[in-house]
Amino acid sequence: MNRRTFLKAAAAAPALALVRPPRAAAALPKAKITRVRIYRPPDFNPLFNQSNMLVTVETDAGITGIGEGGAKDTLEQCAGTLIGKDPFRTEAIWQEAYIAWFYPPGREKAHALGALDLALWDIKGKALGIPVHEILGGAARDFCECYATGGATPPGTPAGARLSLKERAHATIEAGYRAFRMGPSDQPIGGIYDTRAIVQRVAQDCRDVRDAVGADGNWCIDFHQRFDFNDALRLCKAIEEYDPFFVEDPVRDEHALQDIPKLRQMTAVPLTHGEEWGLRWDFNRLVEGHDVDFVRSTLPNVGGITELMKVAAICETHAVGIIPHFTGPVATAALVNCLSTFSGPVLMEYNYGGRPIPYLPECLDFKNGKAFTNQRPGLGVTVDLTQLTPIGEVTEPGRRNVYRRPDGSLTHW
Repeated sequence: MNRRTFLKAAAAAPALALVRPPRAAAALPKAKITRVRIYRPPDFNPLFNQSNMLVTVETDAGITGIGEGGAKDTLEQCAGTLIGKDPFRTEAIWQEAYIAWFYPPGREKAHALGALDLALWDIKGKALGIPVHEILGGAARDFCECYATGGATPPGTPAGARLSLKERAHATIEAGYRAFRMGPSDQPIGGIYDTRAIVQRVAQDCRDVRDAVGADGNWCIDFHQRFDFNDALRLCKAIEEYDPFFVEDPVRDEHALQDIPKLRQMTAVPLTHGEEWGLRWDFNRLVEGHDVDFVRSTLPNVGGITELMKVAAICETHAVGIIPHFTGPVATAALVNCLSTFSGPVLMEYNYGGRPIPYLPECLDFKNGKAFTNQRPGLGVTVDLTQLTPIGEVTEPGRRNVYRRPDGSLTHW
C-alpha cells in the first residue's frame, strides 16, 4: 500500500466506524401470565418437601411452562403474584413472591415458589427454542453422576427378595452408579432406636459395604439427623477407616449451625447437610466456613432455579460441591439443567431406576447410573395432562403488599 492509498483509507475509517449493523429482532415475544393451574399426579407424594404436584403457567403468547412441587394452598397464594406479569422477568417475580403476604417465607412456601419458578424458566427456554442449561451459560458436563436412593438389585432378582447390604452395594456399583447409599442400620418405623448402642453395629455394616464396593468403589451414609452430637461424632470416627464418600445429615437441623463446625474439626469424613433446608440463608455459614464438603440444596425446595443458581455461586466461591436431595421427576430434570452448568463436584440422588413415568412421556434421560443433558427446549419435559387431576387454578392477581424504595428495590410493607 502506497502513502496516498494509506491516507485515503485512514480518512475513511471514522466514517466506517459510525456505520451500525442492522438491529436484531427481539428473541423473546411480548407475553403476560394469564393463568396458573394445579394438578395432582396419579402417584401423588403428600410430603411437603418431596411433593410432586404438577403446575402449569399459561401465557397469552401461547407458551405454557411446567413446574413441580408445593401444595394447593401455597401454590394458589404464590401464583397470585404471577398473574399479569411478564413471564421472562423471573428475578423480579421471584423477589416479589418471596416477600409478598404477611409472614416471612417458610419452607413450604419456598417449595411452592420453586415450582412456579421452574415453570417460568421452562417458558423462557421454550420461547427461545433452547434448553434451560443453554440459558444458564451452557453445560460444563454432559451428564450428572448419580447414586441410587435405595440401591440397585442384581438383574433377575425375584420381586420381594430380601438382599443383604453387600449384595445391594455390589449391584449398585455394577449398574454404573457412582456410589451406594445406605442408612444407619434402619429399624422398623415406630421401633426403638438406641443411638448409643447402635454405633458399633453401623460401623460393621459400613465395613461390609466397603468390602462390597471394592477399593475403588464409593459408598455414602445418611445419618438422618438421628444422632445427637456425641453419638454422631462416635459414629463418624468409627467409620473413618472405611472411607465414605460423604456422611449426610449427621446431626439435627436445629443444631447444625453449632454442631457441624465442631464435627468438622474432629473427624476426617466428608460431611453434607441441608436436605430439609431450603434457602441460601439456611446454610451459607456452613459453606463459607468450609464446614461441609457438599450441600443438599435441591429443586424446588430452594425456591426454584432462580435461587439455586445463587446457591451454586456461593458453593463455587468456596469450593463446596452440590449433592441435591431428590424430589419429583420434573424437578430432577430441572436439576440436570442447572447442575450440568456447575463447575464444582456434583452427585445427584436418583430415585426412579430408569423406569418410565406414564404421565411424563419426555422427562429424564438416564442410563447406567447417569442423568444426561438433552437439547429439548425448556426443562425438556412434556406432560400428558389427561392423566392428571386438576385441583385448582388462579387467574386473578394476588394481594401486592410490598413497597419499592426510590432506587426500585423491594422492601416489606
